[in-house]
Amino acid sequence: MFEPPRRNQGQDIQIEQILGGIGSVLNNIMQRLGGGGSKILILMIVGVLLLLWMASGVFTVAPREKAALRMFGEFQTTAGPGLHWFWPAPIGQRDIIDVDVTRRMELGVLTAQNGNVQDVPLEALMITGDLNIVNVQMVVQYKVKSIEDFLFRVDDPGDVIRGIPDGNPEGRTLKDATEMALRQVVGQRSIDDTLIANREQVQVDTGLVLQQVLDEYQTGIQVLSVVLQQVRPPDEVRLAFDDVVNARVDKESRVNEAKAYEQDKLPRAQGESQQIVQAAEAFKVEQVARAEGEASRFLTVLEEYTISKEVTRRRLYLEAIETVLPGITKFIVDPDSGGSMLQFLPLESEAPRPATVPVPVPVEGLQ
Repeated sequence: MFEPPRRNQGQDIQIEQILGGIGSVLNNIMQRLGGGGSKILILMIVGVLLLLWMASGVFTVAPREKAALRMFGEFQTTAGPGLHWFWPAPIGQRDIIDVDVTRRMELGVLTAQNGNVQDVPLEALMITGDLNIVNVQMVVQYKVKSIEDFLFRVDDPGDVIRGIPDGNPEGRTLKDATEMALRQVVGQRSIDDTLIANREQVQVDTGLVLQQVLDEYQTGIQVLSVVLQQVRPPDEVRLAFDDVVNARVDKESRVNEAKAYEQDKLPRAQGESQQIVQAAEAFKVEQVARAEGEASRFLTVLEEYTISKEVTRRRLYLEAIETVLPGITKFIVDPDSGGSMLQFLPLESEAPRPATVPVPVPVEGLQ
C-alpha cells in the first residue's frame, strides 16, 4: 500500500523558528517607531522593492551580441557589448541577439537534427531559360546586420518545417526570397550553364538578387554566401542527361586532342616555310648578283667596243667560236695573206694535231 512521504519535523521546527524570529524583529521595530511605525515600515518595504526593481534593469551584453531596447513597446536604441542599465519591465524591454553568428538556411533539401537528409522537390524543381527542368539544392549563409530591422520591420509567420518561430524574417520571408532569386537567375540561363558551365556565376548572381530583395524588405539580414549543393536533372531523365554530359566530355577531349595536334604540326610547318623562304631569298640574292655581274660585264664590253669596234668584234667572234667548238684545234684563214692558216690560240707545238677546222675571218668584220 502506498504511503505518503513523511515530513521532516526538524525542518518544520527550524522554519517556524525563523518566521517567529522575523515576526519578533518587526514587532520590536514597530514598538520603537511608535504609533506611525506601520506607515514607515510600509514605506521602507516599498523603498526596498523599488530598489530591487531598479536593480533588475542592469544587464550584460556579450562581445558578439547586441541588445535592442524598447520603452512601452517602442524601439529606442541599441546597446553594444558591456554592462548597461535600462528601464526594467513592464516599462522597458530588451532583446539580446548574437549578431556575429553565421546562420544557415537550406533550399530544396532539409537536414534533420539526427542528420537525415530529405529532398524537398517543391522548392528544388525549377525551369531553366531553355525550358528544361532542373533540380537545384542550395544553402544560404547569413547573419544579422541591423538588429532593429531584424526584430521590428518584418512580421514573419515562421517556418514550422524548419523549426523557426514566427516574428523574425528568417522564416518564410528569407526562404521565399531565396527561392524567388534562384528561380529568376536559373530562368535566365540554359541548363548547361546551370549544370556545368557557369555554376559559380549562378551563385554570385543569386546572392546579389537575394540581397537586393532582403534590403527592399528591410529584413536586416546580410547574405554571406550562396552555395549550390546539388544541381542535377530530374530523376526521370537523369540517364539521358548523363549521356549528354558524357558526349560533351568526349567532345572536349577530341577538341583538346586536335589542339595538341595543331600545336605539334604548326611549329613544324612554320619551320619548313621559313626554310623555303630563306632558300628563296638565297636564290634571289644569287640570281640578282649573277645578273648584276653579267650586266657589269656587258657594260665593260660595250665600253671597249665603243673605243675599238673592230678589235672587239673579232674578239667576240673568236670567243664565240671557242665556245661552240671546244676541244678542237682551230686555224684562222686570212684571205688577205693568200689563204695561209694561223693556229688559233692556244698554240700547240709538241702534242699531235687533232682534226683541224678552218675558221674564216671576214675582212669587213662580223655581220
